[in-house]
Amino acid sequence: MEITEQFILLQAPNGTAAENGRKLSKKGSFSALRRTEDDTLYWAECAGSGKNPYHVSIDWTDKDAPVCRCSCPSRQFPCKHALGLMFEMLAGKPFEIAEIPADIAEKRAKQEARAAKKQAEAAAPPKPKKTNAAAQKKKLTKQLEGLDMADRMAAELLTGGLGALAGASAQTYDKLAKDLGGYYLTGPQTAFSRIALAVRQVQKDPNQAPAAYGEALRVLIALRFTLKKARTFLQQKLDAGDFSVEDNSLFEALGGVWRLEDLRSLGAYRENARLIQLSFDVSFDEAKKEYVERGWWLDIDNGTIGQTLNLRPAKALKYVKGDDSRFDLTEIPALYTYPSEGDHRIRWEEFSTRPLTDQEKAALPGLAQPDLAAAVKLVKNQIKNTLAPKFMASLVPIGQIGAVDGQIVLEDPKGGRIVLRDRPEDGEDHAAVSRLSLLPGPIPAGSALFGLIFYDNSDHSLCLHPYSIVTPAGILRLQY
Repeated sequence: MEITEQFILLQAPNGTAAENGRKLSKKGSFSALRRTEDDTLYWAECAGSGKNPYHVSIDWTDKDAPVCRCSCPSRQFPCKHALGLMFEMLAGKPFEIAEIPADIAEKRAKQEARAAKKQAEAAAPPKPKKTNAAAQKKKLTKQLEGLDMADRMAAELLTGGLGALAGASAQTYDKLAKDLGGYYLTGPQTAFSRIALAVRQVQKDPNQAPAAYGEALRVLIALRFTLKKARTFLQQKLDAGDFSVEDNSLFEALGGVWRLEDLRSLGAYRENARLIQLSFDVSFDEAKKEYVERGWWLDIDNGTIGQTLNLRPAKALKYVKGDDSRFDLTEIPALYTYPSEGDHRIRWEEFSTRPLTDQEKAALPGLAQPDLAAAVKLVKNQIKNTLAPKFMASLVPIGQIGAVDGQIVLEDPKGGRIVLRDRPEDGEDHAAVSRLSLLPGPIPAGSALFGLIFYDNSDHSLCLHPYSIVTPAGILRLQY
C-alpha cells in the first residue's frame, strides 16, 4: 500500500492533528505493526498517556476513503494515532503479515453491510420525502411571525437613515439576531449580525463610517428584498398546505440547509464529473463566528466553475475536518449542485484523485470565456438580481497584462480590457495583484486568468481580482 504525504494531510481534520501524528511516528510510539496479506488492513499499538497502549487500525478497502479506528477517547477524526500510523506507512516501516483481528473483522463486516445498503439506496429511484404536515405548518407560521418582526426592524432602520448607526446600540441588533434564531430564520439572523458589526465599526472608528454604511446598506437592501419575497412565498405554501422542499434560492436565503437526498430528489446532480481546483482560500466570518474554507473548481468536461464551502465554527475547530488546497484531478461519481443565485456551490461524497496528464493541462486555458465582453455580460446580468452576490468567478483569456494610467490591466486577445484589483472585503491576506510581478518570467501564450469579477463601489466599475494563472503547462496560484 503506497500513500503520499499530501494524501495524509488531506485526511487530517486540521494541521495540528497531522503534525501530532507525524511526531508520534518520529519518536517511535508505535509497536506491533501488522497488516493483512492483501494490504487492505493495517493496525498497530500506540503508546499513550496511560499504561495501556491504544489500538489503532486503518482499513484500506476503499483506497480513496480509508476507515480509521482507534481506542483513544479523541473526538477528532481521524485522530492523531491513525494519522501517525499513516506516517509509519509513509516512512516504509516494516509491517508483519498477520490474520485480521476478530473485533476488526466484525466491524469490517458491519461497515461492508452499511456500504452495500447505501449503494442499493443510491441506485434505487428517490422516494418522496415524508413530511410531518403539522410540524411543517407550525414551522411556516413561526417563520412568518419572525419575518414580520425582522421587516419592522429593517424598515425602522431604513426610515431613520443609516446615519443613525453611529448612535445606535449594537446590542439592539444582536438581540434581534438572537431572537430570530427561534423563528427558523438563520439567514436574516446573520444579516442583522452583520449590521451589528457595522454599528461596532462606526463606534470604534468614525473614519470607517463610509465603509460601514456601505456594507450595512448592501445588507439591508438584500434583506428587505428577501423578507418581501419570502413572506409571499411562505404564505402561499402555508395556504396551499405545500410543505415540500422547493428548488428555490429563498430556501437557502432564509437559512435552509440542503441535504444530499434533497438535491438528489431534485435531480441536482450529475455522474462522473472531473474537476480541477483553481484556487483555495480561508476567511473568517465575524458575524457567524466561523472559518470559511472556499475552493474554486473547474469542470474540465464542460468548463463550468463551482465552489466548495467548508464551514468550521470557531468553537469547534479541532472537531471539524478542515479542507485544503488540492492539485490533482478529482474524479467524482456523483457531483451535487446547490440551487442558488450566482456561482453554484457544489458538493460530493466519494472521489478519487490522479495527476493531470499533459494533454489535460494544455486544454485547461481553452475552457475560458471567449473574451472579456462575454464574461462581463454574465456578471452584469447576475448583479441585477438583488439576492445574487455582486461578484462572479470567471476564467478569461489573457492577451497581455500591464500598467495603464497607474493601474494593472488585463487585455484579452480581442483588445477588451479590465482593471485588476484586490477586493477590499478580502483583506490584505488575500492580496494578489502585487504578486503578479513575482511570476517567473512572462506569462505563456494561450494562458487564461481565473478570478472574481466584482463591482467596486469606490469608483462604480467592474474589476477583476486575480486568483490564479492557468497556463498550458499547469496552474500558477497567486494566493493560498
